[in-house]
Amino acid sequence: MINLTDSALHAVRDAIHDADQPVSGLRIMVETGGCAGYQYKMGLVSDAEPDDTVVEREGVRVFVDNKSHELLAGTTIDFVVALEGSGFTFENPNATSSCSCGKSFG
Repeated sequence: MINLTDSALHAVRDAIHDADQPVSGLRIMVETGGCAGYQYKMGLVSDAEPDDTVVEREGVRVFVDNKSHELLAGTTIDFVVALEGSGFTFENPNATSSCSCGKSFG
């Protein structure tokens, strides 16, 4: 369903390790908004929600709510370090359009 590159796995592991509170995994979701119609949201969470799909790779758990599941199916998440800045990128086969920042899609 969702694939995290090695770079993304490393970034999430580091964030979990550095968190002030206990963390169970990374929540990824899609909300209405952004300049292209939908925007990606992500953050560390202490627990999965009852309706979450849980994806695990090498000990890193990713939680996706049912509403976002269809919009994120097949998405690859990477973490890139570039002169313009560092951050997560999304390669989403379900996106028919996207904005230049890469955080919003349609």
